[in-house]
Amino acid sequence: MSTDLDVAVVGAGVSGLTAAHELQRAGLGVRVFEAQPEVGGRMHSFRHEGFVVDEGAEQLSPRGYRATWQLLARLGVSLDDIPKIGSAVGMWRGGRAHHGVADRAGMITGMGLSLRARLDLARVLGGASRRKAEYDCDFPESTPLGAATVREFTGRYHHELHDYLFQPVAGCFFGWDTARSAAAPMLSLLLAVGQAGSWRTYLDGMDTLARRLADGLDVATGVRVDQVAAERDSARLLIGGDTVTARSVLLCVPAPIAAKLHANAPDHERPFLSACTFTPTLKVSCLLDRPVAPESRRPLYVLLTPEAEESVLSGIIIDHAKHPGRAPAGKGLLTLMANARTVPDLLEAPEPEVIARLTAAAARYVPGLESANAANFVHRFRYGLPEATPEALRLRSAFMARACAPVDYAGDWLTLRPSSEGAVRAGALAASRTLSRLGGKKDRRQPSLNSALEAV
Repeated sequence: MSTDLDVAVVGAGVSGLTAAHELQRAGLGVRVFEAQPEVGGRMHSFRHEGFVVDEGAEQLSPRGYRATWQLLARLGVSLDDIPKIGSAVGMWRGGRAHHGVADRAGMITGMGLSLRARLDLARVLGGASRRKAEYDCDFPESTPLGAATVREFTGRYHHELHDYLFQPVAGCFFGWDTARSAAAPMLSLLLAVGQAGSWRTYLDGMDTLARRLADGLDVATGVRVDQVAAERDSARLLIGGDTVTARSVLLCVPAPIAAKLHANAPDHERPFLSACTFTPTLKVSCLLDRPVAPESRRPLYVLLTPEAEESVLSGIIIDHAKHPGRAPAGKGLLTLMANARTVPDLLEAPEPEVIARLTAAAARYVPGLESANAANFVHRFRYGLPEATPEALRLRSAFMARACAPVDYAGDWLTLRPSSEGAVRAGALAASRTLSRLGGKKDRRQPSLNSALEAV
């Protein structure tokens, strides 16, 4: 393992695989090192007796995911491989599910909000839409919201806007504590992706993109990098007792891990790396002997459970409604998402305890769950989702303007956007920065990476 490389990529999540793909297209020699036995990182799926189980959670919007769609098209992934979800997002309040969340119809159906709260929501969305150009997901630090947290921002309006919309959405989809995470990235993302009725999912699991990218790359799985150190014009990686040298190294791992790995990170990089904290995530997959789901007048694929109503769960994903192919015919699959405040107590708990806590809570919302529940899997990520703190938002602009160096970074934490789009864009940007240092050998008649990035 002492072969010198053009580029070593640490981490085979979506950002690392995207960066490696782009650099290999440019003619550079690239190897990806992944500590886990499989690719995908937080977007990994596994198959068990006909079930396709996502360890994370992902959906694609036709809007706001331009880089992801461009990459999928390049890899030959068709719309048939990414069907529409078709089901709704619901909110639990007052003993029942209310549909219409993330949908224009919600302003009529109520989605669990009072009339006054809906009027305030119309004010928020109307004002943001009129200034939509200022809510750019690539520059969340430049929005009119400044560094206000989600709780501070929603505190200007009716309390239901926080308690029965922003908190449940932030808690389930982002794993955020609204008192710690900035509102600007969240509102920018919600404006970009549009209505839930147009969202899509991967036919064969959320790791589809990762697997397609990895198929054409040199990926060493089950290999843990212990340390990375920058030299004057190159970098070295310590892997067990071996040293691998590369002209450039990309740390495509969560910021806390990157900060530990990079032994001699420059002083000007450390404040942003420290500010990019992560929330841990925990979920339980329920493999069912029949398809049970929350009762609702309209089929749901997600039921959000606000902290105002529920202390253990942040939401329930009805995977067999998200796409019927996720479970064998006549069976069902649910994902129980733990509340951000519950996760720290359960992160190191034995699996039976985790399963018991989450399934007991979910039984309140899913009639028949206890009798239908045939098997369970627990999924834990200590570094689950980037937290997008106000401090990270304040420091981001200076960090993004840093000079290119032998050791660089990629991940959705750089974009403060917890999604595959954030990871893809960060990976493409890291590849572009690396090429600006190293140059490429690609035939100039082929589309360049820079032109691809401009199209994104």
